[in-house]
Amino acid sequence: MHEEPEKKKQSHVKVKTFLISLFVVAAISISGTYLFTTQANQTVPDKEQLSIKSGELSKIEAVYDQLLSQYFEDIDESKLVEGALAGMVDAVGDPYTQYLDVTEATSLNDTISASFEGIGAEVMKQGDAIMIVSPIAGSPAEKAGLKPNDVLLKADDKELTGLSLNEAVSFIRGEKGSKVLLTIRRGEIQFEISVTRDTIPVETVVYNLDKENKTIGYISINSFSNPTYDEIVTAIKELRAQGAKSFVFDVRQNPGGLLEGALNISNLFVKDGSVIMQTQEKDQEPVKLLADKETMGEFKVTEPVVLLVDEGSASASEILAGALKESADIPIIGTKTFGKGTVQTVASFSDNSELKLTIAKWLTPSGKWIHEKGVEPTISVELPDYTKLLLIDSTKEYQLGDVSAEVENLEKIFDALNYKTGPIDGYLDETTVSTIKKFQTEQKLAANGVVSGDTATAVIEDLRQLIKDNDTQYEKGIDYLKNK
Repeated sequence: MHEEPEKKKQSHVKVKTFLISLFVVAAISISGTYLFTTQANQTVPDKEQLSIKSGELSKIEAVYDQLLSQYFEDIDESKLVEGALAGMVDAVGDPYTQYLDVTEATSLNDTISASFEGIGAEVMKQGDAIMIVSPIAGSPAEKAGLKPNDVLLKADDKELTGLSLNEAVSFIRGEKGSKVLLTIRRGEIQFEISVTRDTIPVETVVYNLDKENKTIGYISINSFSNPTYDEIVTAIKELRAQGAKSFVFDVRQNPGGLLEGALNISNLFVKDGSVIMQTQEKDQEPVKLLADKETMGEFKVTEPVVLLVDEGSASASEILAGALKESADIPIIGTKTFGKGTVQTVASFSDNSELKLTIAKWLTPSGKWIHEKGVEPTISVELPDYTKLLLIDSTKEYQLGDVSAEVENLEKIFDALNYKTGPIDGYLDETTVSTIKKFQTEQKLAANGVVSGDTATAVIEDLRQLIKDNDTQYEKGIDYLKNK
């Protein structure tokens, strides 16, 4: 987008192959959906090009010299420079603008170019807090029950609050098979979850026919990566061959991905010449990106379609949602999306460190800026309350006499599973023990009235199955398509 500034006023902008994407939501090695632009031979401006006043530069140099010459212990000069750069970028107050040192930049690029190992969750910095944007489908983070907007307080014994995003991530990421104990705050509840790191799945599209309605195809898009467009086209063709006459597309918990993918996938549904999205750089008029078979592909979806979204649908998912809602009149079903509406580019320094910089807004086809607001669904549908319950820590024991918020959560889970525990009050009394024993007997487990280990695992699995069997958003999509 910087290569041809004289074309900014045009209504159509060709997506260059060097544009990996426009958006940054993530942190190194936690997930693999890094959204940013990389331009060939792009460099940081020379000092002479900067508008900083000479007096301010002198002050920076003076502090640097004073620290090196008078601090009572030896100081690593490179650490001073790196700290100054990171501090300058942090002072902007934008969680998507970051300075990455050589190690961080290398980890970022490795993560983008290949599969990676970690917990599998998109995160961002919100004030001093490290917050989850979305767990990746099938990842350890999702399996452990992490949710959008969960605040990560600690990784093992390391306090994360107040750290930079990259510092926090360095304590969360790790090799496959290693464990990290995360301290989470969800609303007013604080709890711990042990997560075993793994290789994060790279499958971006999952699809099948609806079990009861064989003319409705279901396509889940987990991220917007290099193969995603082709995988979606393949899915549509195969489902059509199996008898699909309409489709449910699902970007719930999809934190985003590549811009080119978002545009090409939106192009599947939007008529040629219609607006998919807009971008607006500093002091410039918005630029419209139009659906175009020449640059985005000729394949089209002509059948009735709905799109499922939730609070974990971010950036590229929101581009798709905005395009379908405003330019294709396709129903968006679910809850309000995350709200990521800025554009980033990456500039490389000679030492291979990088500056990840917010350079623009992106807007929906009608010109709405959804940043920190999200895309509102056409049809608002909440999931059942029990989908928000915490998973049980199988390493702990919950037994007679315990009083805690975790016990109250356990009582709510049993209630959702239709096992009555008496008053839901956070007190594990004799009635609750009897309920636990009944559950254990039915599961062919030792009926000792204690929730731990295998019992906790069985409770979690039953809760997951209950949630899967009562997907109210998906059911609404199916009902809508059945009436088309």
